[in-house]
Amino acid sequence: MRIGIAGTGTWATALAQVLTDNGHEVILYGREQNQVDDINLNHRNSFYFGDLINLSPSIVATNSIQDICRDSDLILLSVPTGAVSDVLIKMLPHLSKKTLFVNTAKGFDPDTKERMSEVIRHHISKDKLAGVVSLLGPSHAEEVILRHLTLITAVSRNKKYAELVQKLFSNRYFRVYILKDEIGAEYATAMKNCIAIAAGIIDGLGLGDNAKAALITRGLNEMVKLGKHYNARLKTYLGLTGIGDLVVTCGSKHSRNYQAGFMIGSDDSSQRFHRENIKTVEGVRTAKVIHELASSNGLSLPIVEAIYKVLFEDAKPSKVITELMSRPLKKED
Repeated sequence: MRIGIAGTGTWATALAQVLTDNGHEVILYGREQNQVDDINLNHRNSFYFGDLINLSPSIVATNSIQDICRDSDLILLSVPTGAVSDVLIKMLPHLSKKTLFVNTAKGFDPDTKERMSEVIRHHISKDKLAGVVSLLGPSHAEEVILRHLTLITAVSRNKKYAELVQKLFSNRYFRVYILKDEIGAEYATAMKNCIAIAAGIIDGLGLGDNAKAALITRGLNEMVKLGKHYNARLKTYLGLTGIGDLVVTCGSKHSRNYQAGFMIGSDDSSQRFHRENIKTVEGVRTAKVIHELASSNGLSLPIVEAIYKVLFEDAKPSKVITELMSRPLKKED
């Protein structure tokens, strides 16, 4: 099968390797010519992985979006949430047949607040769209590229396409389950990035494991509360796209959201993070979207609200934590 991948970042590269290990033809699209050349000439993606691994020579890259659309049976979207709409708009004129789209981004369109599967359906016309699947779950690209054991979920309203993606991606180190709860999986994997920023802040402030365990637990409660509002299934939050993704993101050196929170907590301020950060930290955009969704729907999400204040109102993290701990006592429910 010919598979086009939008993106040349860590996750795009790692999934390209999974697919070539499984015998598929893969071509990546990237905007940075130096990264495209590195993949094609040196069989590396040094910008992200250094000399950690040599890529298969069969993995090729291009800076022409038309090339990944031409004759591809499947398009894998591995770009930041804020870029998905623009990429889809550019792709549409070059799609020659009905194509299966697989999303890997975790978050929302920053303008419309649509989930990523909704964004795909919004921009790709029915005559060009075979179906939509999201590949989500606890997975750091830095480990997948080393062929470390990883379990992940193919999420789709259409079981046939979820099973197809399961078959295409699964191998001895990359195991794919299927899930129908698109709403629950997408809200859960997006919101856990906010909780991961909060977990990093806890560690950066030196508040200890007890505090972080409490934060993660109450954060999961808020994730479930938001999901229930949109009719998500509770069972989803107990699986790979719920607590699984939450655990891996809230304490790993590979997690950009956790790292961002750790910097903010260590400084007891978000100012240096905003000034110096050049990486995609999806939890920042997601905190803003979920703050707005909660406000418009009358939902109480104290941890997300606290993170919003730190990121967008320049609130002092230590003060925000004190305010959280000073909330009225209540039952655990």
